[in-house]
Amino acid sequence: MPRPAFRQLALPTQAPYVDRMPPEARATRRRLRACHECDWLMALPPLHSGEQAVCPRCGHAEVRRHRYPAQRSLALAIAALACLAIAASFPFLAFSVRGVGHGIDLPQTATDLIAHHAPLVAMVVLLTILVLPVLYLLAVVWLQIGLLGGRPLPASRSAARALAHLQPWMMADVFLIGTLVSLIKIVGLAQIALGPAFWAFGAFALLLLATNQSVDRDWLWFALAGEPPAPEGSQTGRPAAPQGLTGCHTCGLVGRLDAAGHGQCRRCGEPLHARRPHSLQRTWALLAAAAVLYVPANVYPIMTTVSLGRASPSTIIGGIVELIEMGSWPVALVILVASVIVPIGKLLALVWLCLVAPRARGDRSLTRTRMYRLTEFIGRWSMVDIFVVAILVALIRAGNLMAVEPGPAAVAFGGVVVLTMLAAMSFDPRLIWDTPTSTADEEAPQ
Repeated sequence: MPRPAFRQLALPTQAPYVDRMPPEARATRRRLRACHECDWLMALPPLHSGEQAVCPRCGHAEVRRHRYPAQRSLALAIAALACLAIAASFPFLAFSVRGVGHGIDLPQTATDLIAHHAPLVAMVVLLTILVLPVLYLLAVVWLQIGLLGGRPLPASRSAARALAHLQPWMMADVFLIGTLVSLIKIVGLAQIALGPAFWAFGAFALLLLATNQSVDRDWLWFALAGEPPAPEGSQTGRPAAPQGLTGCHTCGLVGRLDAAGHGQCRRCGEPLHARRPHSLQRTWALLAAAAVLYVPANVYPIMTTVSLGRASPSTIIGGIVELIEMGSWPVALVILVASVIVPIGKLLALVWLCLVAPRARGDRSLTRTRMYRLTEFIGRWSMVDIFVVAILVALIRAGNLMAVEPGPAAVAFGGVVVLTMLAAMSFDPRLIWDTPTSTADEEAPQ
């Protein structure tokens, strides 16, 4: 594979140093990366703003370059925090039925669950929509302020490592969809009022997504700690593991492994492994636990509606049927996909990948990798039903006239979502591409 010729990238000279000098303009040697999905070792090409470097073997996006990454991320993170402060300080939703009304603020969607003996569900809601997003945004602000000032602030490397670990568990966008589903379910039963916090939270969810997309991790880590030279003897255009190399999943740096296939990243300090330790065993165990929990999640009621003293328990399937009877076909379809099709599909897809990975020989590896990407992406959207329960429990409080109580299935279904997400994270997609040395050259891109 020919070595790319690095060239200086033209950026305004009045820009801060961290923005004016991208990594490829400051590096005099090739910067190597090992694909996290197929283990292909490659050299990063020079990138302009808006461009990305993708793996030539599997198409995975390794690096995305943004214009003014520090200012962009800082501005978006501060705006997101401001919107969240508004969302947490003003009324979120209110409803009234037959002259009886009740309003809630955003934190009540989690805290009210504790009063209804569902602390685990409350903790999941609180972490995914408030605590973890705040920690993520504060870490972004801390990092970018230090970089723009020309001197990283204390604990910047720890904050940068935290970004990669927090990102999958932030679900403000899923909560927003759950809120809309909740409103559609009760709009025919009561009058609904949207408070200022509802609109502020919608803006926060969008800004949080934009902040996450704006963080240029390659540039960030280069600005924080530079880039040590690649291990001697590294050959691009080949898998990294047979060369005793691997790429850090946190900062991307390629490092040398010891004889046992372990090591430590020289830049961020994360442990390195040729393959995730006991990947298939852990994935199987998590899938088995999720499959066990999926039974009570569908058999028991996920919530109970109390109207005029009469309790009406509702399972996940029962709620879908009720929506269809109400004529809300689009909402019923969303719940069907998110709460039934996605969990079952993810379980079956990961089971199949675990079965075929030990016997993979390069054929259909790209198709299997794309399936893995899809299962990893869609898993978090199953939390819609949990958020619907949290919102309705907090909002529908009209004494004996009408109330909603969380059911035992809420805990079980939340466990299914979390366990399947952990299973997808435990599975190492590079196992799909592992082939005998004799066939490694046949897989090289032409």
